[in-house]
Parts: sequence; structure tokens; C-alpha cells
Amino acid sequence: DELRAVLKDFPCAIEGGASAVHDLAALPDADIILVALVGVSGLPPTMKALDAGKLVALANKETLVAGGDIVMKKAKEKNLPILPVDSEHSAVFQCLRGQNPDEVGRILLTSSGGPFRKLGREEMVRVTVEQTLSHPTWKMGQKVTVDSATLMNKGFEVIEAYHLFGMPLSKIKVVVHP
Repeated sequence: DELRAVLKDFPCAIEGGASAVHDLAALPDADIILVALVGVSGLPPTMKALDAGKLVALANKETLVAGGDIVMKKAKEKNLPILPVDSEHSAVFQCLRGQNPDEVGRILLTSSGGPFRKLGREEMVRVTVEQTLSHPTWKMGQKVTVDSATLMNKGFEVIEAYHLFGMPLSKIKVVVHP
């Protein structure tokens, strides 16, 4: 209500909630929809955009982790590519443009190995929550920090690559490169 009051003299609409996000994803005047929502909340608007025939730029791996089969099936039905705009997958996408997927030997995703990469099994059992949550570079919230420290996030990126590039999992490799 405060925002509506402040912007009352401007030609814009103020909406909120999941239904507003779904409506935005299918705007008739939009050519491309950027989905950059947290977690699986990106899945419904991605499907709405594809249903409306919109090109989707995806900055949300969880959409494909949770619903990759249905997203990619819908994109294929609509003859629309999913454009990855998250750094590593965007770079892979650009490298693969114009390439025959059957001639691609593998996709390499890099990983720092996480903060515990040099620890042995005995040391790992003594890792604390505080150590796991103390990312040296980024402040990204507890869940993402834990996913990063445990390399779960890298697993999500492998699943994302599988769906985006149609490569078998056997051709998607993670290289630890601190």
C-alpha cells in the first residue's frame, strides 16, 4: 500500500504474490522472461512463460532440478530453447552452440572442492555447523551456504546441465580445481 501511494502518479502496476509472478511470466508484450527466483518457486512461472510461448532465460537451477523433465518437454513442444544465464551454464551453452551433441566428449563443471576438501574422514566427523556456515567469501544464507560447503550445490548443477544440454550424466564431469 505504501508503494502504491508513492507511485500513484506513475504509469505502472504494483502487484504482489505468486499470482502476480505467474501473470508477469505470460505478459503478452514480453518477448523474453527472466526467471531468477529462489528455489522451486521458479518452476510455476517458467511453465507459465513456456505455455505462453515466451523465451525463458533461466537463472535458477532448482527449476530444472525439481522439474527438468516437464520444463524441457514443454520447451521442446513449443520449440523454445531454455537460455541459461547463470555463469557456468551460460558459458557451456555458448560453447555448445552449433555443435552436434553426439560429437561432444564431455562437459566439465568446475568446483573449488569446498572448505573441507583437504579433510580426511576422521576430521569430517568433527566439522561443526559453525564451520559449515562460515563461507569465507560470500554471504548467501544458511541453506545455500550448507549446499555449497557440502558440494550439494555442485550436484544440483550436474542435474541442471543434464536437463539443459541433453547430455547423459556419464558425460557431465566435475573437476575439483581450488
